[in-house]
Amino acid sequence: MIHRRSFIKYVGGTGFMCYFAGPGGVRSALAQPVPGGTLDPTTIPKYQVPLLIPPVMPSAGRVAAKGGKNIDYYEIAVRPSSQQILPPGFPTTTVWSYGPRAVRGREPALFHSPALTIEAEWGRPVRVKWINELVSADGEFLPHLLPVDPTLHWANPPGGVFARDTRPGFSSTPGQYTGPIPIVTHLHGSVGVGDESDGYAEAWFLPVADDIPAGYATEGTWYDFFAAKAEAKFGAAWSPGSATFQYPNDERASTKWYHDHTLGLTRLNVYAGLAGFYLLRGGPGDDVRDNRTGKKAVLPGPAPSRHDPPDATYYEIPIAIQDRSFNSDGSLFYPDTRAFFDGITGPYIPDTDVSPIWNPEFFGNTMMVNGSTWPFQVVEQRRYRLRLLNGCQSRFVILDFGNIPGIKVWQIGNEGGFLGAPVNMTDDHGDRVLLGPAERADCIVDFTDVPAGEHLLHNIGPDEPFAGGIPGVDFPPADADTTGQVLQFRVVPAPRRDPTTPPEFLELPALPVLPPATTTRRLALLEEMSMFFPGAPSEALLGTVAGDPSMAPAEWTPQHWDDAVTENPAVGATEVWEFYNATGDAHPMHIHEVVFEVVDRQAILVDEDAQTVMVEPGSSPTPAEPWESGFKDMVIAYPGQVTRVKMTFGQPGQFVWHCHIVEHEDNEMMRPYRIGPPQPGEPI
Repeated sequence: MIHRRSFIKYVGGTGFMCYFAGPGGVRSALAQPVPGGTLDPTTIPKYQVPLLIPPVMPSAGRVAAKGGKNIDYYEIAVRPSSQQILPPGFPTTTVWSYGPRAVRGREPALFHSPALTIEAEWGRPVRVKWINELVSADGEFLPHLLPVDPTLHWANPPGGVFARDTRPGFSSTPGQYTGPIPIVTHLHGSVGVGDESDGYAEAWFLPVADDIPAGYATEGTWYDFFAAKAEAKFGAAWSPGSATFQYPNDERASTKWYHDHTLGLTRLNVYAGLAGFYLLRGGPGDDVRDNRTGKKAVLPGPAPSRHDPPDATYYEIPIAIQDRSFNSDGSLFYPDTRAFFDGITGPYIPDTDVSPIWNPEFFGNTMMVNGSTWPFQVVEQRRYRLRLLNGCQSRFVILDFGNIPGIKVWQIGNEGGFLGAPVNMTDDHGDRVLLGPAERADCIVDFTDVPAGEHLLHNIGPDEPFAGGIPGVDFPPADADTTGQVLQFRVVPAPRRDPTTPPEFLELPALPVLPPATTTRRLALLEEMSMFFPGAPSEALLGTVAGDPSMAPAEWTPQHWDDAVTENPAVGATEVWEFYNATGDAHPMHIHEVVFEVVDRQAILVDEDAQTVMVEPGSSPTPAEPWESGFKDMVIAYPGQVTRVKMTFGQPGQFVWHCHIVEHEDNEMMRPYRIGPPQPGEPI
């Protein structure tokens, strides 16, 4: 049973230096393989297959825009597919995948998880028709691959038009929902996109199927409003079973990713496979110079591009790290009962406040990289650019390159593009890269002095909720035989000289300067404990904080998804948001529509009985970590701290902010926010 309420107060430092107490306030023993499905992870052979480097998503054509640049047009469907995630000799795994429904030319229509990479050009819009094709060959809807808990506040298609997007009531504990599945796609990291194209959690849509039950809602509450807005704004008429979004691509070059964002189903739809990279290139934010000559620097490349030959060699590689568990038949395992998390076998809703299936966190017992468990990658003795994504459900990873002799690791970018300056992760940070769920790190990894042979990339993050701290001191690292291993590098001699610029000589693009903030918003990260089962969380919450916690204890007020909007910045406003974390977990916080500066962190005191927070008297703020410089769309909010971020809001509309532990997000740790005034005709 995982209890996380023994936390008292933050005791110093940031990053790897936060206090964490395990069950009963005692630091945990050595890690063991985490429980999962019927397939024992220790029986899965490692490093049997090469890493799949996702090819480029083929487009469906171009759309001529009046008075502007042509628009790259894609039609991308969601379908089931069979994938060899486990090594050859093991059964295949059914996943849900994004893939090209329409292709211009002869490019392959590959459905895979993670999906093909969308390559975008700065200043050139991308338009995507996202299509829900979760139907059988006979035209009937497909139920979910995983257990759906209908007692959450979720899309709720059975509720019909008047009860969709609600937490339904029940007279007895229901079983799993087995009806048609809604989807809506969010481009994570998009800045300046219209709200009609952001993938709002209540803008979902069902597939077009012959057997949708009578009375079901086929679209979410905001779908029709956004459909009308899209048609008026850029002339795209939405059709049943789909939505067409447009991304302007006028922000800084950066590593983005797209994934499902359906209300109350994100954890399941993403775990089933709905994710892929979106790389934005070009523009002033991509102008990297060699500070020795002033000329354009040479970064490791190439990355995959269209029409590459099958034997193409890449030196820029996107790497999506995800944890999964499997059954012996190859199927994905995800818990179908709350008992998996903490042994609670009921009673459940409506007799108590605990949902029967939802788990507060989930940790898989295998590591999957680009869709394969424990693959290998052949690398030459030269520099590579690795675009790293933590795509896990709840797991914070600490990638440890330190056991690779001669390795040199530099981080040059994060979610919002290039940093202010390259960060030497080898000399200054022990060759370790910390990534919370949905965080990205753009790294140059130099294998020049690494001996030829096989070397492992390790993970020393915990197999349990993360609260910071030092691996091996404040928490046990992941199990060394399973989740403590990520990827094998097979180092071979380089056939030619490395032409790339050494990272220490990179002059990264100048960072935009934000105006002074005119407003400070104080927000709470909360955990609602069960009234029936002591120490057991029933939901995760966000909220507001009244008063000024730097002066006196300030009371927090919990807010649910369907409470009125409390965060309403004006168009063009620059604000500081303060996240007061009153829980025992670190939370990776994401704000849609913007990128932000991480300002600082500071110790707080939490009084759970009075429901107040206060900045610890005499404490001093600690600045952002070097790898958090520049702009981000994710920030780790540590327990017992206030984490401050600063951003400018440029695009009016309805958006969301939330924790990216997707189990938290799906059970109330997400809130709507609005930039500017309400829009005429918007849903109430």
